[in-house]
Amino acid sequence: MSEYFSDVSKIVFEGEDSKNSLAFRHYDPEQEVEGKKMKDHLRFGAAYWHCMRNPLADPFGPGTALMPWDDGTDSVENAVKRTHVFFEFMEKIDIDYYCFHDRDIAPELASLSESNKALDAVVDELEKLQGETGKKLLWGTACLFAHPRYAMGAGTSPYVDVFAYSAAQVKKAIEATHRLGGEGYTFWGGREGYGSIINTNMKRELDHLARLLHMAVDYKKEIGFEGQFYIEPKPKEPTKHQYDSDSAACLNFLREYDLLDHFKLNIETNHAILAGHTVEHELQVAAAAGALGSVDANAGDELLGWDTDQFPTNVYDTTKVMLVLLEMGGFTTGGLNFDSKRRRESHEPIDLFHAHVGGMDAFARGLKNAAAIRADGRYENFLKDRYSSWDGELGSKIENGNTSLADLEAHALSNEPGILPSGRQEMLENLFNNFI
Repeated sequence: MSEYFSDVSKIVFEGEDSKNSLAFRHYDPEQEVEGKKMKDHLRFGAAYWHCMRNPLADPFGPGTALMPWDDGTDSVENAVKRTHVFFEFMEKIDIDYYCFHDRDIAPELASLSESNKALDAVVDELEKLQGETGKKLLWGTACLFAHPRYAMGAGTSPYVDVFAYSAAQVKKAIEATHRLGGEGYTFWGGREGYGSIINTNMKRELDHLARLLHMAVDYKKEIGFEGQFYIEPKPKEPTKHQYDSDSAACLNFLREYDLLDHFKLNIETNHAILAGHTVEHELQVAAAAGALGSVDANAGDELLGWDTDQFPTNVYDTTKVMLVLLEMGGFTTGGLNFDSKRRRESHEPIDLFHAHVGGMDAFARGLKNAAAIRADGRYENFLKDRYSSWDGELGSKIENGNTSLADLEAHALSNEPGILPSGRQEMLENLFNNFI
C-alpha cells in the first residue's frame, strides 16, 4: 500500500510535558476514567467529507487544500484511492471510527443506477479496508442537499419525483451502511425547510418528511439493520428555517409523528450556537428525553452567523459536554465525530493531523475534568440540595400527579415561600474553573 503521509508517524500519547506538536498530551486511549478506557468513553470518529473532500473554499475564493493524492476527477478509481488515504490517516491519528455521506465516498454520475454502481465499488473497498485495519463505521448518511434537484428540499420537496429520488438514495445509503456494519444512520435535513414561508405548505412538507422516515424505519426492519437512526438538529443555513431547528423541535416532530421510539439525536456544537443555544443545553434536552445518541464534535464562532465547523479547542466546552455524557452513563450508541474542517489557510495535509490532535486532546481533558468534578461531589451535592424541597411529602405528591390546584391553594394560604436561597452561580463557575 502506498504511503500518502510519509512525513507523519503514528500519533502516540507522550504526556503533558511533551513539546511534540504531533503527539497527544492528554489523550491516552488506554487510560481508565470511571472504570472505562478513554477510547471507549470518547469513541472518536473522523468525518470523510471534511478529511477527504473539503477543498477549503469559501464564498470569496476557491479551495486551498493540497490533496496530492487526488486527481480531481469523478472516476471510481480516484474515489477508491481516497479510501486508502483516509484509512492511512485514521491509522496514524489513532481514530477507530468514521462517518460518511454517500456522495463523499463515491461520485454522483449521470444516472442513479450509475451512481449506485459506483457506490457499490467503493463500499467493496471500504469493507476490505475495515477488515484489514479493524476500523469501524460509526454512521452513514445520504447527501440530500448538494445536487440542484434538492434546491427546494428532498423529503420536503414540493415535487414528488424529487421525493422519490431522495427515498431511493436513502434506501441505497442505508444498504451501504448496513453492509459496512455501521452502528448508526443519520438524517440531516440540510434543505428540509424553507426560504420563504409565503410559497410553503409547511404541514404538507412535514407530513411528507415523516412518511420518508417511516419508510426508512420499515426498510431498516426489512433488511435487519440494527444500527441506531439519528436526526441532526440545525436551525438555518443553507435554508432560512430548517424544520429540524433544535433538539426540542426535533423531539416534538418525532413525538407528533410517532417516530420517537426509532430515533435519537445527533447533536452538533456549531448547530447549537446557530440555534441560539449552548451545546450543553441541546445535550441536556436530548438526554432528558432519553434521546441523546451521538455528537458532532466541533466549535462555532459566536461572532459569525454561519456554520464555521471549527475544531474544538475550548476545554470549558468539552468539559461540559463530557459532564452531560458521563451523567447519562456514557454513549450507548454513537460517539464523538469530528465534523470539523481546517481553516482555509491551514491547507497542507499535515494540518489534518494537527487539527485532530488538538480536538482529541481537548476532549480528553474535558473527560478528565468532568470525572474529577463528579468525584469531588460538590457540584452534584449543590444541585441535589437546591431541589431538596421537592423530595418532601408535597413535592412527591405533585411529581406523582396526586395534587390539585385546590390542594396547592390550601398549602399556599398557610405557607408563604419566604426568602429564597441563593442560586450561587458565581460560586459554581469558580468551582468549574478550579478543575479546568
